Amino acid sequence: MTHSVLVPSSLVREAEDKREATRKLGYVARAAAVFRADRLVVFDDAEGERQWGAGFVETVLRYTATPPYLRKEAFGRCDELEYAGILPPLRLSSWTGSDSSGSGSLRQGIVTQVGSEGRVRVNCGMQHPISLLTPPGMELEAGERVTIRVSSRRPVRAKLVDEPLPGLVVTRADLGDELGRSDAGYRVATSRYGAELSASNLPDHLARGRDGLTVAFGAPGRGLTEILDVAPDTVGEIVPSSNSDAPVGFDAWLNTIPSQGSETVRTEEAMFASLGCLTLTE
Repeated sequence: MTHSVLVPSSLVREAEDKREATRKLGYVARAAAVFRADRLVVFDDAEGERQWGAGFVETVLRYTATPPYLRKEAFGRCDELEYAGILPPLRLSSWTGSDSSGSGSLRQGIVTQVGSEGRVRVNCGMQHPISLLTPPGMELEAGERVTIRVSSRRPVRAKLVDEPLPGLVVTRADLGDELGRSDAGYRVATSRYGAELSASNLPDHLARGRDGLTVAFGAPGRGLTEILDVAPDTVGEIVPSSNSDAPVGFDAWLNTIPSQGSETVRTEEAMFASLGCLTLTE
């Protein structure tokens, strides 16, 4: 089961400076991490961007979601990360080892050198890069991120595995492509114009998202209806039992804060409120 969170490239369009933009993105990543999202996807909204657009948003989010032991190797120094020091820590379970199993824990690594006889050197947060045998059929290049299963740290026993990277993966993709993924599951657009989420209809939404969930959010002062050029009065009638006529490929448009007390709700606040409801378990 995959949980994906989709945010627009115009996410920090109202930030007054780079520091504020960086802080906002940190809390967006925190929301995705707290509710165990597998993927945090930046989709294009070039018309809504201002000073800091898609490149900045993706870089800061990717940095935040990268294990601390790989950040220097993966990013070095770049202007987008001038205020990286204020980003709140994610402390994902895949970084701390709290999701470890009897067969070992999964860790992210970066290939630092491709050697001979099918071996590569990988930085995976040990004291030094370690030499590992490449599994049959896997071709790797220097700088590529890989998944490693570590069964022992002293002595080091580890192997490369052909599995998705553990933790939160940040990527940039087309919104339509994301909604068309085979593992997209229940596709929800959050909007103040959507059908109101309530205690009575929440079980229906939870049931539809049991095998996968994709939740999309808008930007400050520019919601999904504006980004996608959808008439606000056409989205509120979508109900959990029907997905054939949902605008722009979503199964439902939901207002997850129907009684909001503030005139505006920030994207990161909407993420905490929406994901807190839609990821509840029985």
